[in-house]
Amino acid sequence: MIFRTAALLLLSALPFVPSRDFHGVYSAPAHGHPLCTLKLHVAGFRDNTGTAGGLVFASSAGWPENITDTVVHGGVAIENHQAQLTFQVPPGRYAAVVIHDENSNMKLDRNFLGIPKEGFGFSNNPRVAFSAPPFQSAVVPVACPETELQIRLIYK
Repeated sequence: MIFRTAALLLLSALPFVPSRDFHGVYSAPAHGHPLCTLKLHVAGFRDNTGTAGGLVFASSAGWPENITDTVVHGGVAIENHQAQLTFQVPPGRYAAVVIHDENSNMKLDRNFLGIPKEGFGFSNNPRVAFSAPPFQSAVVPVACPETELQIRLIYK
């Protein structure tokens, strides 16, 4: 199925409240592990409506749709066709997914052929054809104190 993997991306992301100072949802780190800041700078929104929603994965389990397998997730408002999601995670290797939920219905809307009608993007900005890229193509190292990534949205 064409890009089904992102279709449920935000369905289970409830509740998230768009705000400029969102810092993610995170389950407590293991004792003694520092938290690093992961900033996702997302560009290419076709308008400022809706919400930018993001998920961060530490492994391919559930990639890229199952929120229960994420390390952290959340959403923010879009301003000037851009958004920035900021998360706190232990140092490591992660892959991120961002979608433009234009109508704020907490899902990636698709047409009758299953093609996304809303924008989506991945860390490392891998090439996307008919389905989501593999986890490994979106993995990036995250180090303390801060790692910043640029994500470019795609509209099909």
